[in-house]
Amino acid sequence: MDPFGNRRPIAYLTRKAQISCCHRLNSLSLSDEENKRVFGKCNNKHGHGHNYTVEVTVRGPVDSSTGMVMNLEDLKDCMQKVLMDQMDHKNIDKQVDYFRDTVSTTENVAVYIFDELKTHMSNPELLYEVKVHETDKNVMCFRGEYD
Repeated sequence: MDPFGNRRPIAYLTRKAQISCCHRLNSLSLSDEENKRVFGKCNNKHGHGHNYTVEVTVRGPVDSSTGMVMNLEDLKDCMQKVLMDQMDHKNIDKQVDYFRDTVSTTENVAVYIFDELKTHMSNPELLYEVKVHETDKNVMCFRGEYD
């Protein structure tokens, strides 16, 4: 409700970005044979690349004075810091500390982006969802849920 007791609509704002990065699916807790069996060609020792499409969605009440859930420029700035500055055109296994000990599956890429975006947002509670399109057919969604 706004200060006058009026209900405010809840809206979802989604922004897309594209990043290109490479990685290798390889778990330090598995043997070489197990890694090859579990990850197949994605365990290639030379790695492989993806052109990811990332969708970031924020959710919240529409501010009665601005008409926005979040200023789009602020969202663009947060996405720039996480996606473009930290991940784009990088070998994420070697250049993003998080993936040194965490397998860089699309699931973990989505978790990383979500958690990292929260550190750059002035109101992190607005972050609702991160979707990572690995291919046209494979999409991973993370909403910040942990068990």
